[in-house]
Amino acid sequence: MSRTPLAFRAYRLAAEAARPFIPLFLLERTRRNKEDRTRLGERRGEPSRSRPGGPVVWVHGASVGECLSLLPLIEEMASRDISVIVTSGTVTSANVLARRLPEGATHQYIPLDVPLYARRFLDHWRPELVIFAESEIWPNLVHEVGKRSIPMVLVNARISPRSFRRWRNLPVLSHFLFDHFDLCLAQTQQDAERLVRLGATRVTVTGNLKFDSAPPPASPVMVAGLEAMIGARPVWLAASTHAGEEAIALEVHRALGEAFPDLLTVIAPRHPDRGREISQLVARAGLSGSQRSMGLLPDSATDIYIADTMGEMGLFYRLAPLVFLGGSLVPHGGQNPIEPAKLGAALLHGPHVHNFDEVYAMIDAAGGALMVHDAHELAETVGGLLNDTAALRDTARRANEAVLSIGGALERTMAEIAPYLLKMHLGG
Repeated sequence: MSRTPLAFRAYRLAAEAARPFIPLFLLERTRRNKEDRTRLGERRGEPSRSRPGGPVVWVHGASVGECLSLLPLIEEMASRDISVIVTSGTVTSANVLARRLPEGATHQYIPLDVPLYARRFLDHWRPELVIFAESEIWPNLVHEVGKRSIPMVLVNARISPRSFRRWRNLPVLSHFLFDHFDLCLAQTQQDAERLVRLGATRVTVTGNLKFDSAPPPASPVMVAGLEAMIGARPVWLAASTHAGEEAIALEVHRALGEAFPDLLTVIAPRHPDRGREISQLVARAGLSGSQRSMGLLPDSATDIYIADTMGEMGLFYRLAPLVFLGGSLVPHGGQNPIEPAKLGAALLHGPHVHNFDEVYAMIDAAGGALMVHDAHELAETVGGLLNDTAALRDTARRANEAVLSIGGALERTMAEIAPYLLKMHLGG
């Protein structure tokens, strides 16, 4: 392994120097509902559960999307009697995983990237294999794992153009950190080439695990109940919206009011805690809105239904035949289109989808998604598809077939990590 670079030593010293202030940092995040007050010790590497007996794999995903893409991998390992410690860094992901982790898997919040916290975590859990997802590289955690000679694999790896530029500005540091990984399993050939240039020594393209993940669940009773309440009303969903996009959705609703007087627009913000803010926008627009987080349902007088709850996207993807995916009309980078496509929705998106550019390009090329650039285009496209049932169904079918045609990443990923799992079972 390379000599410890100056940039890493400086980072490590800064992390240690910040440690006395971390309680205040966590307290402030708790006030903003960014931390779970009852589990703050986990952020300092203090476990809240006992270590299970037998082999343990530590799997980490940054937030909801990464964790959900890892679920098939976690389920596969748990089915082989391997205990899995799953870490993430957000309250939302912890709540989702609490409902969806299989038996044999335990969630913990990832410790903050401080050497002492990393050592505490590793001393307790003693993983025999570490799996990080996508581009989640915490220098101190990675280094502490490497010091213990624990095999470390980066799965579903992707390096965005922005991340690649940042790492390229620190070439010695990037080579030092990526050299810690025994194996990097890239989503695409482009990701693989970037990983090699950043210092990864063993890289294989296995595809995107998100294509193999099961769509989010929903209660059939709840789906049927909302379908009955909505009835024959035309409905579309603005999903995972970011600030600025809700106003666009309201503009679209008003523009379509004459052609579709009973139109129901559902807005599911990327951050559900923005529900009240969106409700105020709806009121100022002179529309009738109701918030799901308040226990309200979309009755016949509801123009805008604000789906500001966690873990219910499976419900709304099943209700809406047409889905606009947010984070794409504002320069955020887009949201994952795979789940609504698997659940039979036609897809719309803006031009800012660089976080999922290859996925969108593939679905667009198949005719399963359409790009819009502003509120006017979005209104025209929503209206056109809602007015043409055959075109709407055909677009949805194409989206579904496109994402189903490119699976297999789970099988390829499991084949690559199988030697590590076998070695664990053989005890060395």
